[in-house]
Amino acid sequence: MRLDLVFGSGLIIILAVLGIALFLNFVPIGLWISSMAAGVDVGIFNLIGMRLRRVPASQIVLPLVKANKAGMPVNVNQLEAHYLAGGNVDRVIDALIAAQRAEIPLTFERACAIDLAGRDVLEAVQMSVNPKVIETPLVSAVAKNGIELKVKARVTVRANIDRLVGGAGEATIIARVGEGIVTCVGSSIDHSEVLENPDHISKTVLEKGLDAGTAFEILSIDIADVDVGRNIGAELMTDQAEADKRIAQARAEERRAMAVAKEQEMKAAVQEMQAKVVEAQAEVPKALAKALESGNLGVMDYYRMNNIIADTKMREGLGEAAPEYDPHKVDHTK
Repeated sequence: MRLDLVFGSGLIIILAVLGIALFLNFVPIGLWISSMAAGVDVGIFNLIGMRLRRVPASQIVLPLVKANKAGMPVNVNQLEAHYLAGGNVDRVIDALIAAQRAEIPLTFERACAIDLAGRDVLEAVQMSVNPKVIETPLVSAVAKNGIELKVKARVTVRANIDRLVGGAGEATIIARVGEGIVTCVGSSIDHSEVLENPDHISKTVLEKGLDAGTAFEILSIDIADVDVGRNIGAELMTDQAEADKRIAQARAEERRAMAVAKEQEMKAAVQEMQAKVVEAQAEVPKALAKALESGNLGVMDYYRMNNIIADTKMREGLGEAAPEYDPHKVDHTK
C-alpha cells in the first residue's frame, strides 16, 4: 500500500514538473514579468495567442515597453497587426520616438504606411532633422560654342514625411538636376560664362522646382566642380568635313568610272568603224576588177589613180619627217 502511494506521489510530482516546464517553454514568463514591471498591460493569454499565431513575443512586447515609456498611445493589437502585415515594428516605434523628440507631426498609422511602402521610416525622420547631401555623378554638357563642360553638383535634401508614400526617390532628384545642368550649360553662348559664374547653374536649376512629386525637399544645389572637356564643335566640324570628303571622293570615283565606261564605248565604236573600213578596203580591189571588166575604168585611169595615191603617200611622209618651223630658233647670223 505504501509503495503504491509513493509511486503515485512521484508520478504526480513528475507530471507537475513536466507541466510547469511545458508552460514555461510555451509562455515567455520573462517578457510577461518585464512588461508588468514596466507598467504595460500584456496578459498571459495575449502571449499565448502570439505563440499560437507564430508571432515572436519579444518583437511586440519590447517595442511596446519602449513606446509606453515614451508616452505614446499604442497597444499590443496595433503592433501585432503591423508585424503580421510584414512591417518592422521596432523601426516604426523608434521613428515615432525620434519624431516626437524632434516635434515632427507623425502618427502611428502614417509611420506604418511609410514602413509598409518599403521606405525606412526611421531614416526619413532622421533626414527630416538632419538633411542629406546627394552628390550627382559627372554631368557632361556642351555650350553653344561647342566646348564640353563636366559638372558635378551636391544637392542638399530634406525628407518630406507627407510625400514619402508615393513620392519619387533619390534617383529622380539626380536625374532632374542633371537635366537642369545640361539645359543651363547648353543655353550659354560661351563656356567661359559658366566658368566665371557657376552659381548661375545652381540658381537656374533650383528655380525649376525639381522636388515636385518626390519624397524630398531640395534645400540647395551647389556646384562642386566644373572641368573643361573636349571641343565637341570642332570634332563635329572635322567629322562633317571628313564625311563631305568621302562623299566627294565617291562622286569623283563614280564620274571616273563613267568616263572609263564611255572611253571603252568609244574605243569599241572606233574598232567597229576600223573593222568596217578594213572590210570596205577589202571590197575595193573587187570593185576595181569589176570596173575594169565592165569597161567603166580604163587601164590608164587605173595607173593615174595609183600615181595619185603614191604621190599622196610621199607627201604625207615628207610632212611627217620635216621639222616644225620655229621663228624663235632661226639662226639670223647666217
